[in-house]
Amino acid sequence: MAGEHITAYLCVHDADAAIDFYQRAFGAKQRLRLTGDDGRVGHADLAIGDASFMLSDEWPEGNVVSPKTLGNTPIALHLRVDNVDTFFAQAIAAGATEERPVSDQVYGERGGVLRDPFGHRWFVATQTEYLSNDEMRRRFEGEGYETRGE
Repeated sequence: MAGEHITAYLCVHDADAAIDFYQRAFGAKQRLRLTGDDGRVGHADLAIGDASFMLSDEWPEGNVVSPKTLGNTPIALHLRVDNVDTFFAQAIAAGATEERPVSDQVYGERGGVLRDPFGHRWFVATQTEYLSNDEMRRRFEGEGYETRGE
C-alpha cells in the first residue's frame, strides 16, 4: 500500500471477546490474529468494509493499557457506514451502549455515538450531504460557533 494513512490501534481488556463483539456488532472481518504462549492476543488486524483497525490485549508491563484500566478513553473513532440506523441498531443489540442517539447533523451527516463494551467510543455516521468549507462555516456559525481555517 502506497501513501500515508493512519490506522487505529486499540488496546482492549479481553481481545478474544472484543474481536467477537466487533464481528457481531460491526460486521468486522478478522484478517490476522497473533496469540502469545500466555493466551494474550498480541496483535489482531480487522476490517469493517474498507476501514481497517488493529487491536491487542493489555500488556501493562509494556505500558499498553485499555480504557477499562484507565477508567475512560480520550480517543473516539469515526466510522462512516452505508446505513447508520441499521448499523447502530445492530451494535446496540450486540452489547454497545448508546451515548448519543442517531440524528441528522448540521455538518451533513446522520450519526450517533456508541460506546463498545471495551470502553472505546465510536462516532458512527452516514454522509447525507457533501458541504463546501464555506457552507460548513455558515452552518456552524449559525449554531453559534466561531470558525477558523481555510
